[in-house]
Amino acid sequence: MLAKTLETIQSSAPKRAGYTRFVVAALAISVALKAIWFSRLGVGLHRNLVDFDAFHIVAQRVWLGDSDQAYQFAKFLNMQREASGGVDSFMPWTYPPQFNLLLAPFALMPTGVAYLLFTAATLTFYLLILRSIAASYFALILIILFPAMAITMACGQNGFLTAGLIGLVCLLIEKRQIPAGLALGLMVIKPHLAIAFGIYSILKRRWTVVMTAGAFVLTSSLICTAIFGLQIWTGLHQSISDSTIFLERGYYPLYRMISFYAALRTAGLPAWACFLGQGVVAVSALGVIAMALYRGFSTRSCLGLTAIVSISISPYAYDYDFLIFGIGLALLLPELKKFAREGERAVIYTAPMIIGAYGTLQSSRLGTNTNVEYLDVLSIGGFAVTALTALIFMILLRGAKPEPVHNRSILPGSPAR
Repeated sequence: MLAKTLETIQSSAPKRAGYTRFVVAALAISVALKAIWFSRLGVGLHRNLVDFDAFHIVAQRVWLGDSDQAYQFAKFLNMQREASGGVDSFMPWTYPPQFNLLLAPFALMPTGVAYLLFTAATLTFYLLILRSIAASYFALILIILFPAMAITMACGQNGFLTAGLIGLVCLLIEKRQIPAGLALGLMVIKPHLAIAFGIYSILKRRWTVVMTAGAFVLTSSLICTAIFGLQIWTGLHQSISDSTIFLERGYYPLYRMISFYAALRTAGLPAWACFLGQGVVAVSALGVIAMALYRGFSTRSCLGLTAIVSISISPYAYDYDFLIFGIGLALLLPELKKFAREGERAVIYTAPMIIGAYGTLQSSRLGTNTNVEYLDVLSIGGFAVTALTALIFMILLRGAKPEPVHNRSILPGSPAR
């Protein structure tokens, strides 16, 4: 019943358009209100820092010529304390220097304006890519992903950008390999989320994509070295080492993570066992890609599965990274609608909403309690994503038919496979 209720969104073009306009309007209003909050106008006057504040601090350090210091936790903590007026926060910086360069222009404007431009631009990019992939399912996927989009806007993260890039890879990889390689190369800003597509490109022998992405990463790394100096890489290496220790000790808000590691860690397992479990899930996720290709799944299904498993590779994956799962789901919805039973479709529609909203609900419950032990707050995302991926894969196995070699299009409305 629940599945059919949600599917009424798809019942007519006017209804789809109405739901789409409503969700897009809600997103636009949310971005505008959050920009006011970031500007510290009224409601945001005495606030804690969130992710985009860290982005803005690093952007400023680029122009000051000492962005390598952001990779030193003690110094970056002091920078955050100064920006917040003395309030301590915990936001280590582990992004590659390419992301520092991308952020640099936003230092030239106030935080609120910078947030507005960054989020509006990346959200628009994501929605355009998502619409190109989802077509008539766009309204439904907007409803399903709304909680994940809301948390991304709330903290000003880059989830719209990375998910949009993954979607762009999916749209281009079979017919325009150089642009696809550039989009994949841009994922150097979050390389752990691009591993699955690197494996897909190798298994499919898309060597132009692989070489283009590799050339972009190498060239951009040389540019960063010339601008920031070799110390930027030493700092990045140290920051990643520190973040691994922080992850082991549960200093991060693990309840907002969607990795299998976080789920096991908050369930009480020791860190070594959690890393082992994450490794098993990562290998299994990559095995899903290989199995889909071996069984002759359609190109659209293979790319959809690759996007879905992308967030299961690394132990460090947050709820705002779940938007990449949304790209995969948009690719797979036509097949899932065809082969999934009503109860299965209900799970597929509602589970992403719960995954996207869980971290926000827990954050609201915990409030400003600074004494909370993150290891004591259960993370469900990793369990839910793994189970949902397995369900989707089994449904696709049920309806899989070998794809003709000449049929490469992933766009809706292409010839039947």
